[in-house]
Amino acid sequence: MTVNKDETKSLWMRFFDRVQNIPKSFIQLWSLQTLTDLPDRLRNLWQQLIGSYWFIPTACVLAGLLLAPLLLTIDQYFDREAVRKITFAFTGNDDAARAIMTSIAGAVLGVAGTTFSITIAVLSMASSQFGPRLLRNFLTDTPNQFVLGAFIGTFSYSLLVLKSIHKYDVDFGVPQLAVTFAIIMAIICALLLVYFVQHMVHAIQASHVIQGASNEAIKNIHYWYSDRCEIQHQRDIEHQDLQTFHTWSSTPIYPSSSGYVQQIYLESLITLTQEYGGVVQIQVNTGDYVTNQNVIGYFYQRPADHASNQKITDLPHLAVLPRAPDGEFWQRFAGCIRLEQRLSHSNDISYSLSQMTEIAVRALSPGINDPKTAVNCVQSLTSCLSIMMRRQPPTSYHFHVPTQENETSETIDQAQRLSILAVVTYIPTILDFINISLGEIRRYAATDLMVLKALCQAMVNLNYSCVNHAQQQTLLHELELIKRAGEENLSYQELVDDLMEMCQQAEQFILDEDAQHKHFHYTSEFAAHIRQSLQTQSS
Repeated sequence: MTVNKDETKSLWMRFFDRVQNIPKSFIQLWSLQTLTDLPDRLRNLWQQLIGSYWFIPTACVLAGLLLAPLLLTIDQYFDREAVRKITFAFTGNDDAARAIMTSIAGAVLGVAGTTFSITIAVLSMASSQFGPRLLRNFLTDTPNQFVLGAFIGTFSYSLLVLKSIHKYDVDFGVPQLAVTFAIIMAIICALLLVYFVQHMVHAIQASHVIQGASNEAIKNIHYWYSDRCEIQHQRDIEHQDLQTFHTWSSTPIYPSSSGYVQQIYLESLITLTQEYGGVVQIQVNTGDYVTNQNVIGYFYQRPADHASNQKITDLPHLAVLPRAPDGEFWQRFAGCIRLEQRLSHSNDISYSLSQMTEIAVRALSPGINDPKTAVNCVQSLTSCLSIMMRRQPPTSYHFHVPTQENETSETIDQAQRLSILAVVTYIPTILDFINISLGEIRRYAATDLMVLKALCQAMVNLNYSCVNHAQQQTLLHELELIKRAGEENLSYQELVDDLMEMCQQAEQFILDEDAQHKHFHYTSEFAAHIRQSLQTQSS
């Protein structure tokens, strides 16, 4: 088979063009994955660093390695007579300096080993009592990491200073300032040891662990939920594409690998959908487990005669010609969703609520049998859910709003009217959050009257935060489930009657139109009879 010169030249030209396009594609992909959603990506990286137990101790070791040569250099140019005037400064000979530095290095290393042993023991106890989900809270505890880092940082600093002490060097053999700083650090390490023991005693208390998980959940709620309803959110609901995009040509979306969904980078997805002229609908949420065969969403390709495509001549930044997903699309889509092989910390509200739920479920197990801890978890979950009910939930619809040069108020309003639907996400409702938190506790506390009454009280407390009729119906539905759980599982009829009476009073209170301005206090029929008898006798 013969190949002429023209065909050979054509092959070389095509090969050269492909080689030229590789850097361009790499630069485009790199800039998309690096610059778009940069705050979220940096925050995820920072959470991974903080979540590791080695980050802060390693930083302390590096600080010790840098401080040692710095202070040794200062020592060489510092006036020795001025140092002797400082009362707490070290002014001994090289043998004394070497003995002090050897003692400090050995002592802090031994204490660091003891600290690490205590930490491992606490982690083992926390895993059995509170659940493995809470281990990250202990590992990411900044005081614990800083204490361990101070010990090993002082050890590394002492070794470098000890190496610089020379016996026959009269002028610079004894680094007085460096040894003085080591003595100060040794005293600080002794105080940190006392603080570490006191901190660990409080850290393993159930109330402290529950409060920490509650604070993390509230932080995530504030991250996703806004404190007021935005006008733009109302405009998004009335967008013309919301009712019609399901009728467009669709392509199933599969994840690149199996794992837990940790983060969805919306800005990257919006940029991707604008280049391909379509809408991406994601039907999974952060924390969900998916396999590489799961359909996690769809790409809806915009029709060729769509109004947004007609404006390409007037507003080039507004629309592009629609095209079907290709290899580059799937490669870039894989960078828009972060998957992990294990469920780790993120801004997921469900993950934070599940931590308190797991504490309550373990407290209700026969091996622990601590219903009071379960009640504390119910109360903390009620506080978190009440905040969610009062705030504006995140919108499921995300739009591309083109920016133009020399924008004025009129052009901004026009851009808002010409916004293009880009990404549709799945947002859990308050019913979903109640079901995975208080509902899960209800299923395990079906035989415990104390916890069931706490759940009933939680429905009343959540009623104070209701802002619409749907939330009220959700509370009544959960209250009915609490009533049925107690009716079918409590041991004595007197206990069942007590719970039924409280649920009935709670239901009447929730249905009261003026309930948010009244105080609810449950009083059983027997307690009311005793109180009336005492009042009759006293009168």
